Amino acid sequence: MSSGAAHAMPFGATLLTPERTRFRLWAPAQTAVTLVADHHGRVPMRAAADGWHEVDLDCGAGTRYRYELADGHCVPDPASRAQHGDADGASIVVDPCAYAWQQPQWRGRPWREAVIYELHVGLCGGFAGVIDELDRLVKLGVTAIELMPIGEFSGSRNWGYDGVLQFAPEASYGTPEDLKRLIDAAHARDLMVFLDVVYNHFGPRENWLGRYAPQFFRDDVHTPWGSALDFRRPQVRQFFLDNALYWIGEYRFDGLRLDAVHAIGDNGWLRQLAQRVRGECAGREVHLIVENEDNNAELLENGFDAQWNDDFHNALHVVLTGEHEGYYIDYAAAPTTLLARALCEGFVYQGQASTWRKGRARGTPSAHLSPLCFVDFLQNHDQVGNRAFGERLSSLVDAAGWHAAMELLLLSPSIPMLFMGDEWSAREPFLYFTDYDDGFATEVREGRRREFAAFAGFADPHRRAEIPDPNAVETFERSRLHRPATAEAEARWLAGLLELRARELVPRLEGCRASGAEVLGVGALRVDWRLGDGSGYSLWCNLGTQAVRCAVPRAADGAGEAPRPLIDTAAWSHLGDGVLDPRTTLAALGTRLP
Repeated sequence: MSSGAAHAMPFGATLLTPERTRFRLWAPAQTAVTLVADHHGRVPMRAAADGWHEVDLDCGAGTRYRYELADGHCVPDPASRAQHGDADGASIVVDPCAYAWQQPQWRGRPWREAVIYELHVGLCGGFAGVIDELDRLVKLGVTAIELMPIGEFSGSRNWGYDGVLQFAPEASYGTPEDLKRLIDAAHARDLMVFLDVVYNHFGPRENWLGRYAPQFFRDDVHTPWGSALDFRRPQVRQFFLDNALYWIGEYRFDGLRLDAVHAIGDNGWLRQLAQRVRGECAGREVHLIVENEDNNAELLENGFDAQWNDDFHNALHVVLTGEHEGYYIDYAAAPTTLLARALCEGFVYQGQASTWRKGRARGTPSAHLSPLCFVDFLQNHDQVGNRAFGERLSSLVDAAGWHAAMELLLLSPSIPMLFMGDEWSAREPFLYFTDYDDGFATEVREGRRREFAAFAGFADPHRRAEIPDPNAVETFERSRLHRPATAEAEARWLAGLLELRARELVPRLEGCRASGAEVLGVGALRVDWRLGDGSGYSLWCNLGTQAVRCAVPRAADGAGEAPRPLIDTAAWSHLGDGVLDPRTTLAALGTRLP
């Protein structure tokens, strides 16, 4: 057993000794700040250079405190390590070394082994509830869980992307020690734990930075979430850099997924973050993932392991559903061709004009990158939660189409990610949910409904009125998963695919490169790769409803043994006759490469 290490930060509440704490706040818009702490009352803070306010106080872990501004308003610590109650409550002094780690020897797992399972902690019953799921996920073949954002938010329910206190685990999920206990339990089972972090905006409620540090924001750049954060300022850069190092060092997360980095607008800072993480985590396998609508390969060449590949999802979704509204319009013309490109080259958009972006170019070349630079998925919180009624793909397509798509996902060389419930093709929606009150609840509800006014299916205001109210408790409860009677059989099937991936693909993935792709028909394609050991690997996938003709597979050297099928079904013998059955995915090693 080992006690944890504290990440030293230039702000927040830092224990100097068990009975003495230093408090530091950056409040450049305030000439005076007062600390209000348990058993000490109001304690004036010293004004230091560059807008800093600080004071040392004889108090230890467990002390509750706030900062009082010149107008008498009390605010929580923006670097609070824990909150008493909600985001507007008192912050709590935390001893980051108090937890005794049970797995201090854990060093992580190589990226090529990653099979990610994205989950929402609140819907699982908090940190303790996630621990209860770990054995099941290990049996399934998952090697990493990714927690949707856990930063303290306003209320007790939120889908995660409205956090306002980036260093404090959401109190309704559990304590900091409960979170560490979850990570420890995962490591004991050889599971990595990733955290989704939001460095591009704060939530709309209980974020008081604008009162005492308006310099945190830009007044000349706006995002869908309000004024952009000002990463030109060293204090802002340091705040989020320390947040990343805090989660990876103090909590031993195995990696981070950075939300919407295109909205940060500072690739230089992102490269700095990756460099610092790599430098301070030597000897550990730590992985960094981005979500980036700009499809900028530069980050994947400079310290980041991978990007969520929305292009793969969007093309696949259009192939399976035919939907073409919203951002799907960019994939409507030739979705099978675009899906083949995503499998072969990573990005679909590598500099082409985007209709959704009103003709603006999107993306940079990516064909030179490894398939391991892309995290593929059939769905995630965004593509489900951003739908008006939260429908999952598994409820939009037939079972055969879902299974063929899942086989394509899990047997492609890119890193696969499952969304919670995928293991039994869950039908419950994943809705957008919040927990606001008063007039703001009305604003969120009506704003949500206005978002869909441009969609043909919601032109009628009566139809828009049916969109679930994000603040209703029922909206949250409807998003909970309920395991059906078929879950065990579905899980066995999926576990078989993941066992096949681990045995046949993972040892050969380093150095893997695509060598070609061919569209065989509507919804049907073949993609070839040369794996790291030099062997050929091919996938045939027909997501359509009609059989298609295709070339008979041959051995890699044109002679000798026939390619070895990894999915040995009757459809393989049909492929030998030059026919690819509908709703079928096939994979083989030892195929001829161009």
